[in-house]
Amino acid sequence: MKRQGIAVLGSTGSIGLSTLDVLRRHPERYRVVALTAFSQVERLFDQIRAFRPEVAVMVDPDAAAQLAERVRGAGLATTVLAGAEALSEVVRLEEVDQVMAAIVGAAGLLPTLAAAEAGKRILLANKEALVMSGNLLLEATRRSGARLLPIDSEHNAIFQCLPDHFEQGLETVGVHQILLTGSGGPFRTLPLEQLAHVTPDQACAHPNWSMGRKISVDSATMMNKGLELIEACLLFRTTPDRIRIVVHPQSLIHSMVQYVDGSVLAQLGQPDMRTPIAHALAWPERMTAGVEPLDFYQVGNLDFEAPDPERFPALRLAEAAARQGGTAPTVLNAANEVAVQAFLDGRIPFTRIAELVAAVMEAIESVAATDLETILNVDRQAREAARQQLAQQDGKPS
Repeated sequence: MKRQGIAVLGSTGSIGLSTLDVLRRHPERYRVVALTAFSQVERLFDQIRAFRPEVAVMVDPDAAAQLAERVRGAGLATTVLAGAEALSEVVRLEEVDQVMAAIVGAAGLLPTLAAAEAGKRILLANKEALVMSGNLLLEATRRSGARLLPIDSEHNAIFQCLPDHFEQGLETVGVHQILLTGSGGPFRTLPLEQLAHVTPDQACAHPNWSMGRKISVDSATMMNKGLELIEACLLFRTTPDRIRIVVHPQSLIHSMVQYVDGSVLAQLGQPDMRTPIAHALAWPERMTAGVEPLDFYQVGNLDFEAPDPERFPALRLAEAAARQGGTAPTVLNAANEVAVQAFLDGRIPFTRIAELVAAVMEAIESVAATDLETILNVDRQAREAARQQLAQQDGKPS
């Protein structure tokens, strides 16, 4: 069997680390062609020594210079490239068969789009790329023959529960609705009056998953579930009316599909991202991921509840963006990235995140998301509007 060449975008993040753990277990099937990171020199250097990729990209130029010096000093043959543009270069390499798109936030859009245009198999862990670009990314995959496989545990679960021919339309394959599960995050039962006083460290202490800080905050606000609703509409060619969000605190059922005959198919597993990663890498086959199987004698209860709209106002904003379409999801995502960073930096309280996003969505009119230039322009406008809101709050110019 010819070994598949893999490019891992965001190899030093949590998804990247899980991906490399799976790849390490199957050297006979895969070889790492490219690794990329933003600025974590030591971690990426250790990965280069372990996997010996042909190319490594460090987005931060100063960090790239340090990495290149370390690589030369160690006598390694890996070529080190610098800058965001290099991300799109490496995914186009002929040796790359599959691209793990694990860069957090809007920064992942351009390299993911480049991989789609190059006809690669894309393992999509970056929900923001699809939320921002709408159908643009999907159209690029259709034109080139690329394959888009979801890595988010929820979308991967839905993919596993749908028949192979679901792209003909969910109605034609007998789907009644998609049940998108979420844990509810660390503040699911916290008294509402205390939410304004929670700290970034508390928000990032997810009860079930190990994730980066931005994604952890999105889980605490349930904005991640809102973004996933938009992503699910695009991936599975459906509307918000056919998607129901269900709070499931144990995070053992990763999502479900309910059929018109009353059947419900659910995908269960440990809350470990190596499962969806291994599934997508090997699809349509299966392979080991290093994940312990569920012990149903130890599982205990599986609980479900409706999300509290007062506790999780971000869900309402995301659903509104999904219904509005166009560049509304782009505005939602951009404003949320700015708001989350402001919370992590201590500039705003936790409850201000959704308020800031709502204000930006009201200020920026949605237009048709017809091309990349329009999407990137709206993204810039939304970020600037969010920064202006923050500056007014701080009492100083933006």
